[in-house]
Amino acid sequence: MPIHLCDACGTSFPESETAPDSCPICEEERQYVPASGQSWTTAEELAATHSNLWKRHEPNLFEIRTQPKFGIGQRAFLLRTPKGNILWDCIALLDPATEDIVHALGGVDAIAISHPHYYTTMQDWARTFDAPVHLHALDREWVLRPDVRLSFWEGDRKEIGEGLTLLRLGGHFAGGTVLHWRDGAEGRGALLSGDIVQVAADNSRVSFMWSYPNMLPLAAATVRRMGDAMEPWDFDRIYGAFDGKTVPSGAKHAVRRSVSRYVELLEGEQD
Repeated sequence: MPIHLCDACGTSFPESETAPDSCPICEEERQYVPASGQSWTTAEELAATHSNLWKRHEPNLFEIRTQPKFGIGQRAFLLRTPKGNILWDCIALLDPATEDIVHALGGVDAIAISHPHYYTTMQDWARTFDAPVHLHALDREWVLRPDVRLSFWEGDRKEIGEGLTLLRLGGHFAGGTVLHWRDGAEGRGALLSGDIVQVAADNSRVSFMWSYPNMLPLAAATVRRMGDAMEPWDFDRIYGAFDGKTVPSGAKHAVRRSVSRYVELLEGEQD
């Protein structure tokens, strides 16, 4: 039986002859049901109409992004290390070409995902590359296809490799997570942030939202706490969720400045 995928967000559902009645991810107010209504495809249909684009951003860091855009349109990253490769975030399309390229680059030893909007077909990536998926336990309720390879962690940080640390910041989702890569940005450190820390149109700024499509903000205290959680970590670059959304340098200052401004605007009074 086919695995159905939500066209709007890319979430995959258990095998079934018929498509689901609805997508709980889209019906929740951090996402949305398109005006045209919920629609579905299958993994096979998606592979017939789309392909994955690859881009190397720096040594050992490769972006994977589906063209034409599917679902939310986020990018995943394959991060290579001498002790194993990490897939950060996930996209719905896993086609034969992608499988071959990933295997040629050393495979995947672990998968980590920032938040439920990017869970997509994580179960299929995990099975194909025989890799565990690290998800924060606070977001367990949003897993729509249970799998033995899904590993739920608790607390505010988790080491998943040498110099690779998952940081739970919360915000957009209770378990919202970023990946700190100690050796990124030529040794100055990098964050792979999904949209837990969203790179803005001005890439010297970042932002934080409870719902991006519905423009619902976070509380000032939450943003302040997120900033405090990042403060002990060195990073000079941020790779965000979408094409072009990268803070190439000065990222630590960008976060500090953006947190301060966000809090100021929420707690102040504007005419």
